[in-house]
Amino acid sequence: MIHQYKLGGYNVVLDICSGAVHTVNDVAYDMIAMYEENDRETVLRAMSENYLGTVVDGEEVTAADLATCYDEITELKEQGQLFTPDTFEPMAGELKARTSGVVKALCLHIAHTCNLNCSYCFASQGKYSGERGIMSFEVGKRALDFLIENSGDRHNLEVDFFGGEPLMNFDVVKELVTYARSVEKQYNKNFRFTLTTNGMLIDEDVIDFANRECSNVVLSLDGRKEIHDRFRVDYAGRGSFDTIVPKFQKLVEAREGKNYYMRGTFTHANPDFLEDIKVMLDLGFNELSMEPVVCAPGDPAELTPADMEIVKDQYEKLAELMLERRREGRPFTFYHYMIDLKGGPCIYKRISGCGSGTEYMAVTPWGDLYPCHQFVGDEKFKLGNIFEGVKNTEVQKEFADCNVYAREKCRDCWARLYCSGGCAANAYHATGSVRGVYESGCELFKKRMECAIMLAISEELEG
Repeated sequence: MIHQYKLGGYNVVLDICSGAVHTVNDVAYDMIAMYEENDRETVLRAMSENYLGTVVDGEEVTAADLATCYDEITELKEQGQLFTPDTFEPMAGELKARTSGVVKALCLHIAHTCNLNCSYCFASQGKYSGERGIMSFEVGKRALDFLIENSGDRHNLEVDFFGGEPLMNFDVVKELVTYARSVEKQYNKNFRFTLTTNGMLIDEDVIDFANRECSNVVLSLDGRKEIHDRFRVDYAGRGSFDTIVPKFQKLVEAREGKNYYMRGTFTHANPDFLEDIKVMLDLGFNELSMEPVVCAPGDPAELTPADMEIVKDQYEKLAELMLERRREGRPFTFYHYMIDLKGGPCIYKRISGCGSGTEYMAVTPWGDLYPCHQFVGDEKFKLGNIFEGVKNTEVQKEFADCNVYAREKCRDCWARLYCSGGCAANAYHATGSVRGVYESGCELFKKRMECAIMLAISEELEG
């Protein structure tokens, strides 16, 4: 299977199952499109009608050039770099079974409460449709022990301090990190901590801690002041932009501009999110992420079909801006455009996805286990708890079986080995099944991936 598109001045041909990425001229681009469905004579005749005697890449196209191009395509096919068959499906279940029972990451819901009252919040302002609460040190300690006990021989373990707003329980966060560091050598583990915060409670103590202990910090900012303050307000209805931006700038400066992400949300109010990206850049932030809103159907923040077309155009314009700034020596990072064409995820990861419910779980303040933070509060997805382990094996098996080939609509999609079947939570909330397909999310992902690959090509070719 191949996928072809034109973007950024490049003709791109992807060979999906080998991972090969080709940039070609117009002749080769059109010839590849015809190659599989037509014989040599038909292809060369059509190419002669379209290109013979025309100028491509500064030279007049001859019949010999067309024949050579056809032969080179054939050679690439024989080398397994074009039209490569999919041989991965039979191993999908087997690969995931090899890591069954091994947990590598936890999302610790250190606080089911928040000091902001964001109307679009998927977590119901931090309550997750339940009671407010904060995690005790004892529960958090047991969660870390649970992770160690169930991590097999994995050395690196990931823990995200999440909420609500985790800094509302900052003392316990610090205690848990101290405990984890005290047992790392004993169990041959290395904890990597992430802190996700709205920034309202950032102070010198938080900055010192984050720089010392957190491999990454995720900071919530939606971009333009009027956009940010539309949703991200306190319980008195006051916007938070003016409070958090100076705090974020101070934290990022202390981290020397590294190992953080400015994470924004775009909604029906700002499908033109590139304007928010530009504001973040002007504020001095260069590690950026903008995510589509996750909300209930009919919510005022929900993206409309018309918004989706704007968003896809914004992704292309974002890629153009990144090209322009890189050429000017002012590069910045966009999370969804990070891709490694030479290495990248192994085939296990490409088939299996994020590992929610199996390798990755969320822990509530009371120690309940859920497949990920987006399922917390939905009792039918509760897996068990950190004291007794996973008891709901039926639900866990549903997630374990949830690979890219478990979704019929994914089997013929060119992006399947890039998205790994997409987000189970988004699929469930859109279709009622973790094996469903969140189609609007798929459209956005494919556009992002085309942009990301084009940027990687340009960096490789232009240096």
